[in-house]
Amino acid sequence: MLSVLRDRTYRHLFAAQVIALVGTGLATVALSLLAYDMAGADASAVLGTALAIKMVAYVGIAPLVGALAGRIPRRTLLVSMDLTRAAVALALPFVSQVWQVYVLVFVLQCASAAFTPAFQATIPRVLPDERDYTRALSLSRLAYDLESLFSPALAAALLSLISYNWLFAGTTVGFLASGALVVSVLLPAPSPIPVAEGRTGGVYAKASFGTRLFLATPRLRALLALDLTVAAGGAMVTVNTVVLVRDQLDRAVGDVSLALGAYGAGSLTAALALPRLLERARDRTLMLPAAFVTAGLLAALAVGTAVAPGPWAWPALLVAWTLLGTASSVVVTPSGRLLRRSATDADLPAAFAARFSLSHGCWLLTYPLAGWLAARAGMPVAATALAVLALAGAGTALALWPRTDPARLDHLHSELPAGHPHVRDAVPTRGGFRHGHDYRIDTLHRRWPSAQSASVSR
Repeated sequence: MLSVLRDRTYRHLFAAQVIALVGTGLATVALSLLAYDMAGADASAVLGTALAIKMVAYVGIAPLVGALAGRIPRRTLLVSMDLTRAAVALALPFVSQVWQVYVLVFVLQCASAAFTPAFQATIPRVLPDERDYTRALSLSRLAYDLESLFSPALAAALLSLISYNWLFAGTTVGFLASGALVVSVLLPAPSPIPVAEGRTGGVYAKASFGTRLFLATPRLRALLALDLTVAAGGAMVTVNTVVLVRDQLDRAVGDVSLALGAYGAGSLTAALALPRLLERARDRTLMLPAAFVTAGLLAALAVGTAVAPGPWAWPALLVAWTLLGTASSVVVTPSGRLLRRSATDADLPAAFAARFSLSHGCWLLTYPLAGWLAARAGMPVAATALAVLALAGAGTALALWPRTDPARLDHLHSELPAGHPHVRDAVPTRGGFRHGHDYRIDTLHRRWPSAQSASVSR
């Protein structure tokens, strides 16, 4: 997996990602302590609102940035967003009102919503070989998992020496270092859109293109359903671990970190194994079973929380969280490969921005559902509802994702005139022009060909 770090450009980008992630982790801990200082017993409400603001920013801003990404040099966009995030982190220790926290969090998350999809869309251009790109995806997932384990430990160590306000300074340094690493390399220019396939319309039309790409491409519709499954499992872990460990199992505070660490360990293990597995098995073969495993684990959790806990409950929870982390990583890690297969280079920013927005829309649904149901109806009801959502996502993905899903499809163009550049190599027929190529949704291919109108070329 580490062989991709031989590429200097990717090595610098990966280092920028890791440093920014650590900075973000420090900011998360510091923001929690700041909220407690400002709101006391209402700190949970402040953090919950900040989390909702984060999701709203992710869902609303990413598609707009995806529409504008082709007009802005990629390095300029990434560095500008790093500088914006650094400025916000530097300002957070000086706030005196809760509303100021909300405003700064919104600006911070808007910058992240612009940075992340643009960064993700750059990697397949830097690493065009599919094997290298698969390793990069696993390495990126590994970085997220390690950050979730490392940042809280680093914050705890630093807090024994300094006040939490200095953690924001560490976040600022992290974003500045990330920007410097991006500046240190030349990034591929945005791909020009061929004249024959040029985009038309304003910002709204371009912002909505990524969503239309998802809704028109079977494998991407399936991916969106799988994102709902992952969000159901992840929300159960993120929102309810502390209640399960402290209240229902009456375990010590440190066991909350141990349970969350089990989830991260499962995800990390899957990320390490996936590059080799994906050389032998198709994405669909791995991702769909992992989604059904997620639904099954949530259903088992619903049963387990409905009975009185015994000596078996704690090890069972650790095993369940480990398996949930593994299943989540198996679904999420290969998703970049599906986007790469489904969009042209010019459309990759819009595709990643749409994925970023739509997947976080799933989390915007499951986060409050996991919390509100657990608090008002009990943990078994919350686990059951999330299990139903996860099963619905897995079943929908199974129905939407064709068992045979080749990139190249033969198809018919009935609307293009003779002499159009796109059909120069096509065979004239009574209904139009027939040819085959790697099929992707764009201005010339607005709908996925049906089984009756398209034949598969292997």
